[in-house]
This record gives sequence, structure tokens and C-alpha cells, in this order.
Amino acid sequence: MAMLPKNLPRPEDCQGAQTLWYDRKKYVIINFVVQNPKDVEVDIQDTFIVLSCKDVDDNSIYNHIYFYDKVIKFDSQVKVYDRSIHILIRKAKENVAWPRLQKDADLKPNWMAVDFDNWRDWENEEDEGMAEYEQYFDMIQDMGNKKGGPPAMDDLGDLSD
Repeated sequence: MAMLPKNLPRPEDCQGAQTLWYDRKKYVIINFVVQNPKDVEVDIQDTFIVLSCKDVDDNSIYNHIYFYDKVIKFDSQVKVYDRSIHILIRKAKENVAWPRLQKDADLKPNWMAVDFDNWRDWENEEDEGMAEYEQYFDMIQDMGNKKGGPPAMDDLGDLSD
């Protein structure tokens, strides 16, 4: 049974979500940074991804990205959090590094960047993937579930001396 595209039309007045991505042996991870996303729709196909949602201020968010290489659309996960939408997508060709997320090397949208906090040279590593992804996002979710105000800083002392 083939998965048909969801046909998510581009809203007239929309903006792209800040997009951070990084590469692993088997997966590409994309983080769309959207404050309190709602009405989230994601269409993952073999050659592209489309994100459509609204942010906390009810702005229309829309991203359409043609992938550098093919992916396996059925082996992907989408997790929506308070401040972002995290997507894990399996590459069709494992152990092949992606030098960029997009197919067209000339397109360099200002809303897309490499997530250097999570980027690493994995070519000499043995094994990684889903377990690491789950651990990372469980940690993010735990941080998001801790309600309350910012930490007290009254123990820092006076820095004006």
C-alpha cells in the first residue's frame, strides 16, 4: 500500500520555521523550532518533507525541503514538543554522509542551519541510531515536563565588587 502525499498547500501569508539538522549513519534528524506548535502536519516522502503548523502567535509556519538523497518514508518518527518538532528519518543509503540537507546546493535559506551541538564525525564510530535518538528526546521531554519558574540565583553573590 503506497503512502500518498498529504498535499499540504502553502498558506498565502506564512514563514519558514528555523530548521536545525544533523546527520548520522542511518538517520537524518531535523528539528523545526516552533514555539508551542499547533495543528502540526508533516508529510514525509522519499525525496522531500513538508511541515505545516501554527505557532504560539497563530502565525502560519510552512517548510518544504527536497532532500539531498532519498529516504525511507515509512521508517520515520515525528515528535512534537513545546518549543520544537523533532523528526527522525531513515536514509535510503546508510553510511553515506550528507553534506547538506537540501538537494540543491545553491539554495541556502536563512532559516536552515546545521545543528552543530549534535553534529559529529560518525564515520569511524561502530553503532548508533535509534537508541541514541530515544535517549536524547526523552531527556528533552523530561526537561520540558519540569514546570516551575527559573532557578533562583540569589546564591551567586554580588558581582559588582
